[in-house]
Amino acid sequence: MKLAICTDVFADLSYTDMLDKVKSLGIDAVEMTAGGWCARKHCNTAELLADEGKRKEFMGELEKRGMRISALNTSCNPLWPSKTGEEYKKSMYDCATLAGLLGVKKIVAMAGLPAGSETDTTPNWITSTVSWPDFMAPAYEYQWKVTIEFWNEFIAHCKKCGIEHIAIEEFPGTMVWSASTLLKLREATDPMLGINLDPSHMMVLGADPIAAARALKGCIFHVHGKDARIERGLADTDGLLEPRPVPESAARVWNYVAVGCGKDLQWWKEFFSVCHMMGYDGDVSLEMEDLTMTVDAGVNTSIDALRQTISQ
Repeated sequence: MKLAICTDVFADLSYTDMLDKVKSLGIDAVEMTAGGWCARKHCNTAELLADEGKRKEFMGELEKRGMRISALNTSCNPLWPSKTGEEYKKSMYDCATLAGLLGVKKIVAMAGLPAGSETDTTPNWITSTVSWPDFMAPAYEYQWKVTIEFWNEFIAHCKKCGIEHIAIEEFPGTMVWSASTLLKLREATDPMLGINLDPSHMMVLGADPIAAARALKGCIFHVHGKDARIERGLADTDGLLEPRPVPESAARVWNYVAVGCGKDLQWWKEFFSVCHMMGYDGDVSLEMEDLTMTVDAGVNTSIDALRQTISQ
């Protein structure tokens, strides 16, 4: 495995300054957002699609530093029945097209979340049993129908672009938030769809990412190096569901934290060892979203922990 980094953490830097910063950290691979709802500060998708010269210049900056693109990220909700949802959908298709033109073989995305019916416009994440109320089961069935239809169409586009792997991040609030929901979507679509295994999201739902990695043998296409911490006392009182905004870290029952500040290093060593045993030997892309410390402290802390734990 090799260390990469999601570059949105350096959204305040220009493209070339970001590359220099990443290189100075001893990292040679970058995951950049080229679609969806993230910062998209370093990859102007529309400009690059329109101008071959710009694409050559863009890739040239990477090549002269001995760097490469780990993946293009297009995480968002393309299934939201709204103008914004349509914009997200277009951005995903554009990201895939750009990946093909740049020779990038992997994109990272999220499954999305539809509304609960054809007449609804608000996405609904069903987290409790569909046994009651009696409108839950039809809504859940409808959501899966919409999700599968979208992904079959999008996968066909990705194949035309020469993309080999679509790594779905199992994000709470989307249709794919666990190992079993990823496998359900994969079985209904195509084997080129697998998981971007982000252990932090499983941690905050009470799942074990190590057990999940075993269940996902052969389906792990990307891994995010990202930790989370269940906050003592608060979670014991209120459980794990947490609607508070992430900046309110002191009051939340869980928080995203720098790697090693949630799970200890022995846990991370086992996690990467199991991922390797299950066939994954690709990039571990640091996604630093710790708001309890400075950006530099979070990045440096995470890199130090990841270098001690990834299976190389």
